[in-house]
Amino acid sequence: MSLSYLIPALLIMAAVMFSLRAFPFVLFGRGKKVSPMILYLGHVMAPAAVAMLVVYCLKDIDFSSPNHFLPELIAVAAISGVHFWKRNILLSVFGGTVLYMILVQRVFC
Repeated sequence: MSLSYLIPALLIMAAVMFSLRAFPFVLFGRGKKVSPMILYLGHVMAPAAVAMLVVYCLKDIDFSSPNHFLPELIAVAAISGVHFWKRNILLSVFGGTVLYMILVQRVFC
């Protein structure tokens, strides 16, 4: 790709990203009463998105051999355990990803 294509594309992406990030602040600026429905959605949307990602990641597990499903189940158990222990999403996801990659690359290869 040429530079004359990349620079306008990056500028457009930056403008769209900025607009999407600024939209809630413009819509729900200071002093405006926020709808209870919006507050509810703000409270439940993050856990719902994480649940959808978990289902999506685990939907194609192959149970024909332990080498195919044990790394996923061990990583999910580790992520859950670390999260309930430390309550740190970043640590849970990063630790689970590292554990999964070690299991897939070294243990269950």
